[in-house]
Amino acid sequence: MNNNEVSEAASPEAASTDASAPKAQAATPRGPFRQCRLHPAWIVAAVAFLALVGAAGFRAAPGVLMVPLQQEFGWSTTVLSAAVSINLVLFGLTAPFAAALMERFGIRAVTAFALMLIGAGSALTVLVNESWQILLTWGLLIGLGTGSMALVFAATIANTWFSKSRGLVIGILTAGSAAGQLVFLPFIAMLAQDPGWRQASLLIAAGALAVVPMVLKFLKNSPADVGVLPYGAEPPADHAGAHSAPAAASSGAPGAAASTASSGGNAAVRALQVLKRASKVRTFWALAAGFAICGATTNGLIGTHFIPSAHDHGMPETTAAGLLAVVGIFDILGTIASGWLTDRFNPRILLAVYYQFRGIGLLVLPLLLSATVQPSMIVFVVIYGLDWVATVPPTAAICRSVFGADGSVVFGWVFAAHQLGAAAAALAAGAIRDSTGHYTYAWLGAAAMCTVAAVISATIRKDAGKNQPEPVAAGAV
Repeated sequence: MNNNEVSEAASPEAASTDASAPKAQAATPRGPFRQCRLHPAWIVAAVAFLALVGAAGFRAAPGVLMVPLQQEFGWSTTVLSAAVSINLVLFGLTAPFAAALMERFGIRAVTAFALMLIGAGSALTVLVNESWQILLTWGLLIGLGTGSMALVFAATIANTWFSKSRGLVIGILTAGSAAGQLVFLPFIAMLAQDPGWRQASLLIAAGALAVVPMVLKFLKNSPADVGVLPYGAEPPADHAGAHSAPAAASSGAPGAAASTASSGGNAAVRALQVLKRASKVRTFWALAAGFAICGATTNGLIGTHFIPSAHDHGMPETTAAGLLAVVGIFDILGTIASGWLTDRFNPRILLAVYYQFRGIGLLVLPLLLSATVQPSMIVFVVIYGLDWVATVPPTAAICRSVFGADGSVVFGWVFAAHQLGAAAAALAAGAIRDSTGHYTYAWLGAAAMCTVAAVISATIRKDAGKNQPEPVAAGAV
């Protein structure tokens, strides 16, 4: 017997470990992913993208449907803006609780329920004949549904399923909302004119409900559900940890064990306790203030009032809706590019640049609105589209860097500030329009706020997050 044979005979455990090591590294997917050579994380991301597209139909609706509803029922701009504001408030305030609910009940169940709420709210809108009813459908039902499918959903998918390329993934998923508006907006505008706004509402309901079966089948809650590690995660060095690795790594963040343990309790308590911890960190307030202005200048103003404002200048609604569709096209490109940039550059600098460019665009917008589409307006919609939600990947990256395992829930609270800003701007702009007969002061005020957001973002500390305490279990707070 030679030395090699003696070595092999004397070390059966080592031989066994060596033989099993490739198995630990190459975890075989289970379920519908079994025959797929692509990492399951990308399939989950694709389904999440489609879910965001289906949920985004209503985001394109208020600006298009506002004029037809005013013409049929005689409701003021302020009343309809109030419905949008309720929607945006719930859209924002639901987000952090939705993130905690996803931890408690799973991403798949929460997403499917949210899509069904959006579908129900949109379908019931066709029955309204009193102003309070539009507050219930547009505001309460769709607000709760879209809030559960907010940008925090994109952050949760990225943090759970990916260990690398998270910025790019968040950018792609965020672009799903823009893609949804791009898909739905032209059809909603055409249906609103002929045969009418009710058919447009049914289209939104159908878009949300059509995605539910795909979500139930393919949107898995975590990599552990299909027996793999998150995309880009390193397999464990020792075989002893191989079996537990997918579950441990699925959270994608240090301290996840404590966070996951805490999520086993009440989701609302978890969300509030995360807020309590985050509120003691200055970076949280800087992000929340900047994102509130972000919401005011996107969903609140342009998303809600651009079409009515263009209509005031004699532009047909379908033409104005087409311009918003162009914003959606470039939003997709801008958000994905922002995700790529976030993986490579300082996110606080990116935020400052994004906000300042947006402010410049809003400053010149009153000069560009007219009955016809001029080249200068095309330049505006292209630049504004590239900048629309480009702020999301760097904001989510800072949340993850500073707050670790609490990052997704913290981003939910930051997003709540985004929607509160959007709600305030939507209501204020409607009131300005009713009192002055135009939107000029709203555009100029928003431009000034963007400069404030740029300054706040630029002053976020470079070392933010380096010395933050580790997340703790909810019960320990």
